[in-house]
Amino acid sequence: MNKPAQHQSRQPGIEEKMRPPPRFEPFFPGVGKLAGKVALITGGDSGIGRAIAAAFANEGADIAIAYLDEDKDAGATREIVEEMGRKAILIRGDLGEETHCRKAVGQTMKAFGRLDILVNNCAEQHVAEAFEDAPSAQFDRTFRTNILSYLYLTKAALPHMKKGAVILNTASITAFRGNPVLVDYSATKGAIVSFTRALAVQQAENGIRVNAVAPGPIWTPLIPASFDAGKVAEFGADTALGRPGEPNEVAAAFLFLASPESAYVTGEVINVNGGTPI
Repeated sequence: MNKPAQHQSRQPGIEEKMRPPPRFEPFFPGVGKLAGKVALITGGDSGIGRAIAAAFANEGADIAIAYLDEDKDAGATREIVEEMGRKAILIRGDLGEETHCRKAVGQTMKAFGRLDILVNNCAEQHVAEAFEDAPSAQFDRTFRTNILSYLYLTKAALPHMKKGAVILNTASITAFRGNPVLVDYSATKGAIVSFTRALAVQQAENGIRVNAVAPGPIWTPLIPASFDAGKVAEFGADTALGRPGEPNEVAAAFLFLASPESAYVTGEVINVNGGTPI
Protein backbone atom coordinates (compact mmCIF):
# COMPACT_ATOMS: atom_id res chain seq x y z
CA MET A 1 0.00 0.00 0.00
CA ASN A 2 1.40 3.38 -0.99
CA LYS A 3 2.02 6.15 1.53
CA PRO A 4 0.34 9.59 1.55
CA ALA A 5 2.13 12.40 -0.26
CA GLN A 6 4.36 14.34 2.13
CA HIS A 7 7.71 16.12 2.29
CA GLN A 8 10.15 17.28 4.94
CA SER A 9 12.64 20.06 4.26
CA ARG A 10 15.15 18.77 6.79
CA GLN A 11 17.75 16.05 6.20
CA PRO A 12 17.87 13.29 7.48
CA GLY A 13 14.21 13.66 8.51
CA ILE A 14 12.04 13.35 11.61
CA GLU A 15 10.03 10.21 12.30
CA GLU A 16 7.39 11.82 14.50
CA LYS A 17 6.26 13.93 11.52
CA MET A 18 5.65 10.93 9.24
CA ARG A 19 2.12 9.73 8.43
CA PRO A 20 1.61 6.88 8.84
CA PRO A 21 4.47 6.31 11.26
CA PRO A 22 6.97 3.61 10.29
CA ARG A 23 6.46 0.21 11.92
CA PHE A 24 9.18 -0.66 14.41
CA GLU A 25 7.49 -3.27 16.59
CA PRO A 26 9.04 -6.75 16.77
CA PHE A 27 6.91 -9.44 15.20
CA PHE A 28 7.15 -11.97 18.05
CA PRO A 29 7.80 -12.05 21.79
CA GLY A 30 11.49 -12.30 22.61
CA VAL A 31 13.10 -15.53 23.75
CA GLY A 32 16.43 -14.12 24.97
CA LYS A 33 18.49 -14.54 21.81
CA LEU A 34 20.66 -11.55 22.81
CA ALA A 35 20.38 -11.84 26.60
CA GLY A 36 23.22 -9.99 28.35
CA LYS A 37 24.50 -8.39 25.13
CA VAL A 38 25.19 -4.71 24.47
CA ALA A 39 24.59 -3.13 21.06
CA LEU A 40 25.72 0.26 19.75
CA ILE A 41 23.39 1.34 16.94
CA THR A 42 24.10 4.41 14.82
CA GLY A 43 21.12 6.22 13.37
CA GLY A 44 19.31 4.48 16.20
CA ASP A 45 16.81 7.27 16.77
CA SER A 46 14.41 6.41 13.96
CA GLY A 47 13.60 4.32 10.92
CA ILE A 48 15.57 1.10 10.55
CA GLY A 49 17.77 2.02 13.52
CA ARG A 50 14.78 2.33 15.84
CA ALA A 51 13.39 -1.00 14.66
CA ILE A 52 16.76 -2.68 15.22
CA ALA A 53 16.93 -1.23 18.73
CA ALA A 54 13.45 -2.57 19.47
CA ALA A 55 14.23 -5.99 18.01
CA PHE A 56 17.47 -6.32 19.98
CA ALA A 57 15.94 -5.06 23.24
CA ASN A 58 13.06 -7.48 22.77
CA GLU A 59 15.68 -10.25 22.77
CA GLY A 60 17.46 -9.03 25.90
CA ALA A 61 20.12 -6.56 24.73
CA ASP A 62 20.94 -3.17 26.24
CA ILE A 63 21.24 -0.42 23.65
CA ALA A 64 23.45 2.60 22.99
CA ILE A 65 21.58 4.88 20.57
CA ALA A 66 23.87 7.13 18.52
CA TYR A 67 22.19 9.88 16.50
CA LEU A 68 22.84 13.33 15.03
CA ASP A 69 20.44 15.82 16.64
CA GLU A 70 16.93 14.33 16.42
CA ASP A 71 16.40 14.53 20.18
CA LYS A 72 12.67 13.76 20.31
CA ASP A 73 12.98 10.75 18.02
CA ALA A 74 15.96 9.47 20.00
CA GLY A 75 14.11 9.94 23.28
CA ALA A 76 11.17 7.96 21.92
CA THR A 77 13.47 5.10 20.95
CA ARG A 78 15.02 5.08 24.42
CA GLU A 79 11.53 4.83 25.92
CA ILE A 80 10.73 1.89 23.64
CA VAL A 81 13.85 0.05 24.81
CA GLU A 82 13.19 0.82 28.47
CA GLU A 83 9.57 -0.31 28.21
CA MET A 84 10.97 -3.68 27.13
CA GLY A 85 12.90 -3.86 30.38
CA ARG A 86 16.32 -3.05 28.95
CA LYS A 87 18.72 -0.16 29.49
CA ALA A 88 19.40 2.51 26.90
CA ILE A 89 21.68 5.53 26.60
CA LEU A 90 21.62 8.36 24.07
CA ILE A 91 24.78 9.54 22.29
CA ARG A 92 24.24 12.79 20.39
CA GLY A 93 26.67 14.11 17.78
CA ASP A 94 28.14 14.00 14.29
CA LEU A 95 29.44 10.52 13.51
CA GLY A 96 31.19 11.88 10.45
CA GLU A 97 33.88 13.10 12.87
CA GLU A 98 36.33 10.47 14.10
CA THR A 99 36.67 12.05 17.54
CA HIS A 100 32.94 11.65 18.11
CA CYS A 101 33.05 8.03 16.97
CA ARG A 102 35.70 7.32 19.60
CA LYS A 103 33.53 9.15 22.13
CA ALA A 104 30.50 7.06 21.22
CA VAL A 105 32.38 3.82 21.83
CA GLY A 106 33.82 5.23 25.07
CA GLN A 107 30.37 6.22 26.35
CA THR A 108 29.04 2.76 25.54
CA MET A 109 31.86 1.08 27.43
CA LYS A 110 31.46 3.44 30.38
CA ALA A 111 27.74 2.78 30.62
CA PHE A 112 27.71 -0.97 30.04
CA GLY A 113 31.28 -2.25 30.36
CA ARG A 114 31.12 -4.24 27.13
CA LEU A 115 30.30 -4.03 23.44
CA ASP A 116 29.02 -7.14 21.68
CA ILE A 117 27.22 -5.80 18.61
CA LEU A 118 28.09 -2.77 16.51
CA VAL A 119 25.43 -1.71 14.02
CA ASN A 120 26.72 0.83 11.50
CA ASN A 121 23.44 2.16 10.19
CA CYS A 122 23.53 5.98 9.95
CA ALA A 123 23.09 7.48 6.49
CA GLU A 124 22.09 10.53 4.53
CA GLN A 125 21.26 11.06 0.87
CA HIS A 126 20.84 14.09 -1.34
CA VAL A 127 19.02 14.04 -4.67
CA ALA A 128 20.87 15.47 -7.68
CA GLU A 129 19.04 15.18 -11.00
CA ALA A 130 22.25 16.20 -12.82
CA PHE A 131 25.43 14.86 -11.27
CA GLU A 132 27.51 17.78 -12.55
CA ASP A 133 25.31 20.17 -10.59
CA ALA A 134 25.76 18.39 -7.25
CA PRO A 135 27.74 20.51 -4.75
CA SER A 136 31.16 19.05 -4.03
CA ALA A 137 30.57 19.67 -0.32
CA GLN A 138 27.68 17.23 -0.57
CA PHE A 139 30.07 14.44 -1.60
CA ASP A 140 32.19 15.00 1.49
CA ARG A 141 29.13 15.06 3.74
CA THR A 142 27.62 11.89 2.27
CA PHE A 143 30.87 9.94 2.45
CA ARG A 144 31.61 11.10 6.00
CA THR A 145 28.23 9.95 7.27
CA ASN A 146 27.70 6.84 5.17
CA ILE A 147 31.10 5.12 5.08
CA LEU A 148 33.78 7.02 7.01
CA SER A 149 31.70 6.79 10.20
CA TYR A 150 31.57 3.01 9.68
CA LEU A 151 35.36 2.87 9.43
CA TYR A 152 35.92 5.18 12.40
CA LEU A 153 33.45 3.39 14.67
CA THR A 154 34.70 -0.06 13.77
CA LYS A 155 38.29 0.98 14.39
CA ALA A 156 37.32 2.35 17.81
CA ALA A 157 35.11 -0.63 18.70
CA LEU A 158 37.32 -3.57 17.74
CA PRO A 159 39.70 -3.33 20.73
CA HIS A 160 36.67 -3.82 23.00
CA MET A 161 35.03 -6.65 21.04
CA LYS A 162 35.68 -10.26 21.98
CA LYS A 163 35.23 -13.59 20.26
CA GLY A 164 31.58 -13.99 19.35
CA ALA A 165 31.04 -10.28 18.74
CA VAL A 166 29.22 -9.07 15.65
CA ILE A 167 29.56 -6.08 13.32
CA LEU A 168 26.57 -5.30 11.09
CA ASN A 169 26.44 -2.71 8.31
CA THR A 170 23.50 -1.17 6.48
CA ALA A 171 24.11 -1.27 2.74
CA SER A 172 21.39 -0.70 0.12
CA ILE A 173 19.92 -1.98 -3.10
CA THR A 174 21.66 1.02 -4.70
CA ALA A 175 25.01 -0.71 -4.08
CA PHE A 176 24.05 -3.25 -6.75
CA ARG A 177 21.67 -1.39 -9.04
CA GLY A 178 22.67 2.24 -8.59
CA ASN A 179 20.30 5.20 -8.57
CA PRO A 180 20.69 7.93 -11.18
CA VAL A 181 19.72 10.73 -8.80
CA LEU A 182 21.68 9.34 -5.83
CA VAL A 183 25.07 8.72 -7.38
CA ASP A 184 27.26 9.60 -4.41
CA TYR A 185 24.92 7.77 -2.02
CA SER A 186 25.06 4.68 -4.25
CA ALA A 187 28.85 4.87 -4.25
CA THR A 188 28.98 4.86 -0.45
CA LYS A 189 26.69 1.85 -0.29
CA GLY A 190 28.92 -0.05 -2.72
CA ALA A 191 31.86 0.79 -0.47
CA ILE A 192 29.97 -0.62 2.51
CA VAL A 193 29.54 -3.96 0.75
CA SER A 194 33.26 -4.19 0.00
CA PHE A 195 34.13 -3.06 3.53
CA THR A 196 31.89 -5.78 4.95
CA ARG A 197 33.44 -8.54 2.88
CA ALA A 198 37.05 -7.49 3.50
CA LEU A 199 36.60 -6.97 7.24
CA ALA A 200 34.82 -10.32 7.57
CA VAL A 201 37.86 -12.11 6.19
CA GLN A 202 40.23 -10.15 8.41
CA GLN A 203 38.25 -10.67 11.62
CA ALA A 204 37.36 -14.33 11.12
CA GLU A 205 40.46 -15.47 13.01
CA ASN A 206 39.33 -13.31 15.95
CA GLY A 207 35.90 -14.92 16.03
CA ILE A 208 34.14 -11.69 15.07
CA ARG A 209 31.52 -11.98 12.34
CA VAL A 210 30.82 -9.12 9.91
CA ASN A 211 27.70 -8.98 7.73
CA ALA A 212 25.43 -6.46 6.04
CA VAL A 213 21.79 -5.94 5.14
CA ALA A 214 20.84 -4.22 1.89
CA PRO A 215 17.35 -2.72 2.14
CA GLY A 216 15.29 -1.72 -0.85
CA PRO A 217 12.63 1.01 -0.55
CA ILE A 218 11.84 1.23 3.17
CA TRP A 219 9.47 3.70 4.84
CA THR A 220 11.88 5.79 6.93
CA PRO A 221 12.37 9.53 7.61
CA LEU A 222 15.03 9.62 4.91
CA ILE A 223 12.34 9.26 2.24
CA PRO A 224 10.16 12.37 2.78
CA ALA A 225 13.36 14.27 3.59
CA SER A 226 14.85 13.36 0.19
CA PHE A 227 12.01 13.39 -2.34
CA ASP A 228 9.10 15.63 -3.24
CA ALA A 229 5.59 14.74 -2.12
CA GLY A 230 4.61 13.23 -5.46
CA LYS A 231 7.51 10.79 -5.51
CA VAL A 232 6.92 9.88 -1.88
CA ALA A 233 3.35 8.89 -2.78
CA GLU A 234 4.73 6.48 -5.42
CA PHE A 235 7.61 5.20 -3.27
CA GLY A 236 8.04 1.43 -3.42
CA ALA A 237 5.19 0.85 -5.89
CA ASP A 238 7.61 -0.56 -8.49
CA THR A 239 8.67 -3.51 -6.32
CA ALA A 240 7.31 -7.02 -6.92
CA LEU A 241 5.30 -6.71 -3.70
CA GLY A 242 3.97 -3.33 -4.83
CA ARG A 243 4.72 -1.41 -1.64
CA PRO A 244 7.58 0.01 0.43
CA GLY A 245 8.90 -2.14 3.24
CA GLU A 246 8.64 -1.32 6.92
CA PRO A 247 11.65 -0.89 9.24
CA ASN A 248 10.67 -3.91 11.35
CA GLU A 249 10.81 -6.08 8.22
CA VAL A 250 14.45 -5.07 7.82
CA ALA A 251 15.25 -5.35 11.53
CA ALA A 252 14.33 -9.05 11.41
CA ALA A 253 17.33 -9.64 9.12
CA PHE A 254 19.63 -7.72 11.48
CA LEU A 255 18.36 -9.79 14.40
CA PHE A 256 19.15 -13.02 12.57
CA LEU A 257 22.69 -11.83 11.80
CA ALA A 258 23.23 -10.63 15.39
CA SER A 259 22.05 -13.86 16.99
CA PRO A 260 23.83 -17.21 17.39
CA GLU A 261 21.46 -18.62 14.74
CA SER A 262 23.77 -17.11 12.10
CA ALA A 263 27.00 -18.45 13.63
CA TYR A 264 28.15 -19.82 10.25
CA VAL A 265 27.40 -16.63 8.32
CA THR A 266 30.04 -13.94 7.74
CA GLY A 267 30.92 -11.64 4.86
CA GLU A 268 27.36 -11.86 3.52
CA VAL A 269 24.75 -9.32 2.44
CA ILE A 270 21.07 -10.07 3.00
CA ASN A 271 18.82 -8.27 0.52
CA VAL A 272 15.46 -7.08 1.90
CA ASN A 273 13.93 -5.31 -1.06
CA GLY A 274 10.41 -6.50 -1.86
CA GLY A 275 11.38 -8.87 -4.64
CA THR A 276 13.87 -6.99 -6.80
CA PRO A 277 16.40 -9.45 -8.32
CA ILE A 278 20.04 -8.69 -7.49
